[in-house]
Amino acid sequence: DNHGTAPLTLSSELPYQSTIKRKVRKKKKNGVITANIAGTKYEIVRVVIQEMGFVKTRDEDETANLIWSDCAVQQEKIAELQNYQRINHFPGMGEICRKDFLARNMTKMIKSQPQEYSFIPRTWIFPAEYTQFQNYVKELKKKRRQKTFIVKPANGAMGHGISLIRNGEKLQAQDHLIVQEYLDKPFLMEGYKFDLRVYILVTSCDPLKIFLYHDGLVRMGTEKYHPPSDSNLSQLYMHLTNYSVNKHNEHFERDETEDKGSKRSIKWFTEFLETNNLDVSKFWSDISELVVKTLIVAEPHVLHAYRMCRPGQAPGSDSVCFEVLGFDILLDRKLKPWLLEINRAPSFGTDQKIDYDVKKGVLLNALKLLNIRTSDKRKNLAQQKAEAQKRLYGQGPVKKLLPGSSDWEKQRHTLERRKQELKERLAQVRKQISKEEHENRHMGNYRRIYPPDDKTLLEKYESLLATAFQTFLAGRAASLQREMNNPLKRMKEEDILDLLEQCEIDDEKLTGKCPRQRGPKPLCSMPESAHSSRKPKNHSSDSSCDSGSSVSESGEETEKEDLNEKKEKKVSYDLEENKYKSLERSGRMNCKPSNKNVKSPSSSSPTPSTGPIRRSVSCPRSISILTMQSQGTEQRPFSAKASLQMQRASSVNRSHSLSRSPSSARFSQTATLGTMNSSGSESLLQQKTKEQEVALTKETLLLINDLRVKFPGKTNEESELIIEDIMDNWKYHKTKVSSYWLVKLDSAKQRKVLDIVRTSVRAVLQHVWKAPDIENLYLYRLFNRVFNRLLWSHGQGLWNCFCNSGSSWETIFSKGSEAVTPEQLQCCQRIVQLCKHCLLVVYKHSSDSRGSPTGMSHHWDDTRY
Repeated sequence: DNHGTAPLTLSSELPYQSTIKRKVRKKKKNGVITANIAGTKYEIVRVVIQEMGFVKTRDEDETANLIWSDCAVQQEKIAELQNYQRINHFPGMGEICRKDFLARNMTKMIKSQPQEYSFIPRTWIFPAEYTQFQNYVKELKKKRRQKTFIVKPANGAMGHGISLIRNGEKLQAQDHLIVQEYLDKPFLMEGYKFDLRVYILVTSCDPLKIFLYHDGLVRMGTEKYHPPSDSNLSQLYMHLTNYSVNKHNEHFERDETEDKGSKRSIKWFTEFLETNNLDVSKFWSDISELVVKTLIVAEPHVLHAYRMCRPGQAPGSDSVCFEVLGFDILLDRKLKPWLLEINRAPSFGTDQKIDYDVKKGVLLNALKLLNIRTSDKRKNLAQQKAEAQKRLYGQGPVKKLLPGSSDWEKQRHTLERRKQELKERLAQVRKQISKEEHENRHMGNYRRIYPPDDKTLLEKYESLLATAFQTFLAGRAASLQREMNNPLKRMKEEDILDLLEQCEIDDEKLTGKCPRQRGPKPLCSMPESAHSSRKPKNHSSDSSCDSGSSVSESGEETEKEDLNEKKEKKVSYDLEENKYKSLERSGRMNCKPSNKNVKSPSSSSPTPSTGPIRRSVSCPRSISILTMQSQGTEQRPFSAKASLQMQRASSVNRSHSLSRSPSSARFSQTATLGTMNSSGSESLLQQKTKEQEVALTKETLLLINDLRVKFPGKTNEESELIIEDIMDNWKYHKTKVSSYWLVKLDSAKQRKVLDIVRTSVRAVLQHVWKAPDIENLYLYRLFNRVFNRLLWSHGQGLWNCFCNSGSSWETIFSKGSEAVTPEQLQCCQRIVQLCKHCLLVVYKHSSDSRGSPTGMSHHWDDTRY
């Protein structure tokens, strides 16, 4: 029996096992990034691909994540690529990489911007500009001056066909050549002429992104330099710095040490400049400016060609193209850089160790910046499927407007289209912010030179870019021109959010809905005692800058809180109101006229607490925020018609809550010029004159100037000393404050910090303007834009106020069409100052309570605090 069953088992298992093996061989590997490098001859590319962990595919595989080619690719190939793929060439880049095209395009830009484009030698394209060249030579003869010219083939490379002449009349008109003035006073190193090979990475043309590699090659001549003369014009080893020319000279030095040899690194060159007390930062700045201005010339051509290849790709989406360019730059005696030529396929040969080190860094850091992920292909296929279903079922974000629609429906349709456009642009902006965060973490030895951080420099580049589009795309690519002129193109995230909020308000008015409350989330005031009763109130905020949860506070919650506070550590936070007093009636504010004491807006509850309120140790909402300080004899107008006398009052301890219910924003008032009845407290928003609005804005400014940030348990003077001490020792605190604000606090907690100031400012506006609907105030919307700007880019907006760098919050005023008065600007400046002080107090309080500003309390998420 055993003998009979063995063959049966063997015959049944063998086919099964072989089938499994065949399936395993055919099964594709998941979670890998593939690269097709059949188009390159350089071994260093294969080394970098392997080090990055990419999997090399078959030569004929056109579905790889990365495709590398040494030469330019056809536009048809770029058009066939999927969105998850990357190829190392842009269409249209030949407009600056061919010598004749570069000369032609630069000549056009020089005509419109001669001061900005003075970094390229004077150039003529033969035979088209043969007559202009001969006229120039005749003028030189008349002046008895003689210049040397360098002659190059229009589409040559590697130094082939280059010669020097001094007699321009001998040149023939029929040859297709480039003739340039020879730079006869170069910067010499050890007596040799040299040029720089600077590596540039362009990751996107929509929007334009340029990175400069902070290293490169210094390529030296192999014979001592002498000014050109009739006797040495043929000595190309003296006048040309091309490696492909000089490597054939017997004097070419292949030294592996970085300070010797005919080829050295730019890193060594910058150290050489420092040793000779030359300005290295200016050197890099000049190089960067030359590169950006040159690529600005190429941008209209590249973007137009790219859009032609990728017509269905949404603007601002991931670019399927990138490019590593080699800029050849010559320095004159004054260290001014001059552009010689641009190589779109720079050599990645590694004949020497210095080549290997520099070029490997160029490629490795470039691939890290591209952020090619294993999930790109899967996400792209899912997106294609979703878009196909939308097209099939006719699903669109905005319904089509039917013929014969009413004016109301047309207005709704226009609003919906506007909101959809804003949402799409907002998604693009947030995607770009995410990309920049990745780039900042993986930049390596690259530096982003466009867009620059310097706002003034960015404005200059954008002006040049607009000129380039007008110059090169005049009369064609009208849709591209309209897109470049679209104001949304230059708007930041907070500006788009402002426009979206305004669209929501307009939509609510159009549909007749009750306008939803926007701005900071109001919270009910903390209870005065365990016996005080209060009706539960629900407040919701739909503003895009809120944390997104509604708050409800009932009498039962307040009783539980009073019971719990006896068991926990109690911390009381005081709010001094030197000019104001309040009267307590069953947990509410009853205002009585008084000739001495006048109420004022503040951030705390106007009802004093019978006992200390439990607060979070590290939550900024625990910070008692604002204190009014003024002289007793100071006169302050409360409206355009009446003024009230404010006098100093004794300090009263207040419990502090982050936001206020409408009942907690009432203040007793006394009129000195007349009695104000109940009708005077109604809304003054209706039909206010311009003079009244100016007067109310000035009054708002006076009250906001009196606000102070108060440290828990400290007096006003001690709180100010704490802030001054931090600023005096800013060098010590800077990194800690930066880490606390930008790293340890997430966006919700950052918003809570600024809500301390926001709530108090809101109370001031409610008190001064007597407006039940504060959201419709232009001043309130202006303040909201400031707060949104400070929270921009995960709090970077506020941090820029400390560092005086980056984009200023004041740029929000350049986006709108409405003018901002000096009083409104001063109010905004004061709010920014209060936010800075509030951050410093929160940081110091967290540092003192935890030993270091690291821990986050669970009370952050408790909406009662």
